[in-house]
Amino acid sequence: MKSILRLNRRTYNDQKALMGFFYVLPWLLGFIFFFLIPLLSSLRYSLSSVQANSDGLIIHFSGLQNYVEALTVNTEFNRSLADAILNMVINVPLIVIFSLFLAVLLNQKFIGRSLARSIFFLPVILASGVILSLESTSLIQAVNDQNAGAGAIQGLGTFELEGMMLDAGLSEWVVDYLSSAVGRIYDIVSQSGVQILIFLAGIQTISPQLYEASKMEGATGYEAFWKITFPMVSPLILVNAIYTIIDSFSNNAMTDLIRETGFTQFNFGLSSAMAWLYFAAVALILAVSSYLISRKVFYYD
Repeated sequence: MKSILRLNRRTYNDQKALMGFFYVLPWLLGFIFFFLIPLLSSLRYSLSSVQANSDGLIIHFSGLQNYVEALTVNTEFNRSLADAILNMVINVPLIVIFSLFLAVLLNQKFIGRSLARSIFFLPVILASGVILSLESTSLIQAVNDQNAGAGAIQGLGTFELEGMMLDAGLSEWVVDYLSSAVGRIYDIVSQSGVQILIFLAGIQTISPQLYEASKMEGATGYEAFWKITFPMVSPLILVNAIYTIIDSFSNNAMTDLIRETGFTQFNFGLSSAMAWLYFAAVALILAVSSYLISRKVFYYD
């Protein structure tokens, strides 16, 4: 009874804060028991020599030995980490630009717009966990086999495209970047569904009066995009860039190497050291990317 009376005497802000705490309590418990404790355990394993036997885990502190082994002895770690970062650098700008371009197109009024939106989100559903786990009889496998079979034809097309762009005077690294994008079309489309939805939701929140005013002033569609649409969705470019970077690092050869080292070779110490080095690299890339992009973001009051 006293506790109820004490609760009623709380101010409105105190009651809001208490209700907010109850709302985040499930997340907080999950973070502590399913993330923070395993995170600290992996840090401890990375600094130790871990041996598993019938009596459990035998842990001996070994300092930075596992980190030195990952960086200087293991032949796969540095190559897998470099490949993961290189793929991220190539894919993230392509996915963000492609998503923004598709969102602008899908926001236009045309017959079959809902069907077109569903088609571009379909690769996300096909690449989801349940369907992707199906074996060789799945549609995903069939699509991958089809892409592999068409590799030679795509190679010829890409070679001709490279020649045309070089003849047009483009620099070699720009041609290489664009030609590699042609070979990554399936990956770009399959990883752009969520980003398209985010951009589409942001574009639909832009006030139509802004476009009407710009049209009355004689602005073209090109000018309206760069002067209205692009600045208004610039916060979502930051969101999508961060999301795409994290998504690109979530499943690749690097994560496979960490999983294989820990749960196939049972070298938990080396696996944990690899995971922490990978975590540090991803955190550094996210910090630099967020700093650079956030400087150009426009926030509308």
